[in-house]
Amino acid sequence: MCFNFFNTVTVFSLSLSLSLSLSQVVFHYVSALLDGSVLDDSRALGSGKPMELILGKKFKLPVWERVVSTMKEGEVAQFTCDTRHTALYPLVSQSLRNIADGRDPMEGRRHCCGAAQIHSHHSLGHPDLDTLTSDPQPLVFTLELMQVLTPGSYRQEPWAMTDEEKLAAVPVIHQEGNQLFKNGHTDEAAEKYHSAIACLKSLQMKERPGDEAWIRLDYMITPLLLNYCQCRYQQGQYYEVLEHCSSILYKYEDNVKAYFKRGKAHAAVWNECEARADLQKALELDPSLRPSVTRELQVLEQRMRQKHREERERYKGIFSTAQRSAV
Repeated sequence: MCFNFFNTVTVFSLSLSLSLSLSQVVFHYVSALLDGSVLDDSRALGSGKPMELILGKKFKLPVWERVVSTMKEGEVAQFTCDTRHTALYPLVSQSLRNIADGRDPMEGRRHCCGAAQIHSHHSLGHPDLDTLTSDPQPLVFTLELMQVLTPGSYRQEPWAMTDEEKLAAVPVIHQEGNQLFKNGHTDEAAEKYHSAIACLKSLQMKERPGDEAWIRLDYMITPLLLNYCQCRYQQGQYYEVLEHCSSILYKYEDNVKAYFKRGKAHAAVWNECEARADLQKALELDPSLRPSVTRELQVLEQRMRQKHREERERYKGIFSTAQRSAV
């Protein structure tokens, strides 16, 4: 049964229904100021995926749990919430925007609690959120409840898992990513690898950089990041591959796969010298890669020759036009 109500509610105090505890709610949202200025629209963020929230897991914006638990599937409702309910919205919004952009949800955060973040005067990287942080305001949330899933019928998103659940989920997600990539589903595989990386990054942020636990988690992140780079390479995101591989090599100077993948990415963006250097370094570290390196160098040489021919033809046309104009 589908409901299509539109309710407007001013929120002062709502309690979470115990019968919905640990259920997953899937909903679209629009967050706006009282003057109608839109801050976020889930349909316009990234791929337009709806929000997935597990009730009773202490989400950083408790008011969303409270209001959505009053709704029925298919219902659209608007809730006006005062500042005591919206103080942490800038941090939540920053995380959701990071996720939509394919970045770590905690990127740009300092190592402190949400309340301390809000009062630290540290930029969130978005002018509208910085303004809202310095001048908290009531917000209007328009929600459309798409689906309610009972406990056991869904997989939790990484941010909703406990530390133990994240560690247990990583090898499963990794294997799912490998199978998707093997079957040619590059986009879906990239999402799996990114999800597994997000699980480990959230754990790593709780450790001191360089400590044993931090290094152990980094060793787990590195192969996932290299697999993610392989997907991004196939998706044509060469500069992202360069960035990630360089970050790996900054820490692990003998990582053969990082040199090889970075070399291919350099070649794709016409950085001939850098590509040759990285591919030769990969071969130096692992002589068994000679066939692969030779093949990549041959492809690079062919592409560079073609590029030079095209440039000569283009410049020839320019000079011919200039000479005719002079006459």
